[in-house]
Amino acid sequence: MALSESQIPPDAQHYLVCGIEDCERNCQFYCNPCHQPMCEQCKYKHQKSPKTKNHEVVPYRQRKRQIPVVKCSDHPTKDIDILCDECNVPLCSKCSTMPVHKGHSFTDLETIYTEKSAACTKEIQKIQTYFMPTAIDLQKEIKMDATEIKAVMDSIRSSMRDEAKSLKKLVDEVTSDNIEQVNKMEDSLKEMLQSHDKTYQDYISYLEDLVKQVQGYLSSTQLQNNLIIFSLSELLKIRPIPETTKPVPPVFTAGQYCKEDVAKLLGTVTVPDTKPENRKIKPMETAVHTQLKLTRKQKKHDKEKSDVKQTLSLSSHVTKVREFTVPGVDHVYHVSLCKSGRLSVSDMNGNLIQTDLQGNQLQKIQLTSCGFGSHTVTQDGDLIYTDNKVINRITLDNTITEFIKTGGEIPLSIHSSQINGDILVGRDGKVTRYNKTGKEIQNIQRDNKGQELYDYPIYITENINGDICTSDSIKEVVVVVNKSGQHRFSYTGQGSKIHPWGVCTDLLGHILVCDSYSHTVHLLDQDGQFLCQLLTEQQGITCPCSVCVDDENNLIMGQSNTNILTVYKYLQ
Repeated sequence: MALSESQIPPDAQHYLVCGIEDCERNCQFYCNPCHQPMCEQCKYKHQKSPKTKNHEVVPYRQRKRQIPVVKCSDHPTKDIDILCDECNVPLCSKCSTMPVHKGHSFTDLETIYTEKSAACTKEIQKIQTYFMPTAIDLQKEIKMDATEIKAVMDSIRSSMRDEAKSLKKLVDEVTSDNIEQVNKMEDSLKEMLQSHDKTYQDYISYLEDLVKQVQGYLSSTQLQNNLIIFSLSELLKIRPIPETTKPVPPVFTAGQYCKEDVAKLLGTVTVPDTKPENRKIKPMETAVHTQLKLTRKQKKHDKEKSDVKQTLSLSSHVTKVREFTVPGVDHVYHVSLCKSGRLSVSDMNGNLIQTDLQGNQLQKIQLTSCGFGSHTVTQDGDLIYTDNKVINRITLDNTITEFIKTGGEIPLSIHSSQINGDILVGRDGKVTRYNKTGKEIQNIQRDNKGQELYDYPIYITENINGDICTSDSIKEVVVVVNKSGQHRFSYTGQGSKIHPWGVCTDLLGHILVCDSYSHTVHLLDQDGQFLCQLLTEQQGITCPCSVCVDDENNLIMGQSNTNILTVYKYLQ
């Protein structure tokens, strides 16, 4: 089904499809009377038909909008399709003949609906190209401001702690000096008291000696030379008790301060008296100009790509360009083209090698488990690969991060869309689509009859028209669905069964399929029509397993029985 214009964003990767039955070409035109989108071929047939040759067929964006079908309440067999200009009331053609509308003018409601829809579409485009991106930019700016504010506040907190540490250090130093001074005072007082103590100790010793002397004289049996008799006054002349002073201890006077004094010492936090600046909102003219530049740049890129496409065609024969060995793998089960002239190659033993185009190993990753088509390259040039139940991402600077957890099922194959960045993952019985942020957005399992599309999709890729192409080794079929998941066709070989492995597409929309049963590489067009066997056993092909197309539109093919990659030229 064709998308309506209102559903298509300015940067959409999807395209409108022709509305003629069984035609899925790109829609370019629109028949206003039939309200039918159509491609160029169908437009030609439409204008040649006697029944429709006078129909107005216009470019799709100039089409008239089909108004909603509403029956008239007064005339149930008639559709409301005109507007009374005087009464400003929608009417059917029969109502316009009623007396109440006699002499009034009328306007085709479809014309009004088309004009109003165009105005709405214009406003939607303004929202999508200016208002929404500008608001998102401002929101990003706010997040950046929040990060900056957090950094400033962290810096202030750190400075406060540093100030507190400095002040504490000073307090400790002053306290240490004061304690040292007190210690010296104590030593001086102790020395003085020890001196006083010795004075009294000497005096007590003198008294004790005097008592002993007097008692000796008292106990003497002789009177001659007895001092008690002759010199008592001299004997009892006792020295006075020595006088000493009491120590005067120091007095501690506590400092006079309060919390505010400490706060002043530690510093304060203030908000500058500065008027906040208004965030700069870019004018619409600038935004539109930028959008136009981007659009022109994209158109230029698309034109260059289209020019290359127009100069390419199938060559009359396939030429072997070169071959090289990939060290570090036992065989080549999958090959994907990276940016900067790199290839990623994997085998079934968990070896994932990044190599240059000459076979020189640049990096090796050891996987715990490995699928078949187990790696791919994103639009940004990052390599993403499956490892057990996880999809990892490795950036150009070789940083590895976990990207998607796939849950209970181990991925068999993976592909990153070069159209919109979506990630396609093949697993048991289905294909799952994730957006570029890793959010699951689509599951494809059955066709429109309810039949299972997949059993074991081991390789997966995307064509230039958004078709999803998978090779199923158990069902022995290549299944192709459109971007919406609707089954387009299945390829089961040419005259005999096929055992499909690696699958890829090229700039012309060709589908290239490795067939390990017949040891060939099949070439199909984008509608599943068999064109030829591009490579065969006669060219030395055995067990073709993996294929990709490089930037020079050469085919790179690997086999499951060797670690050699071979490059072929098949387009001219």
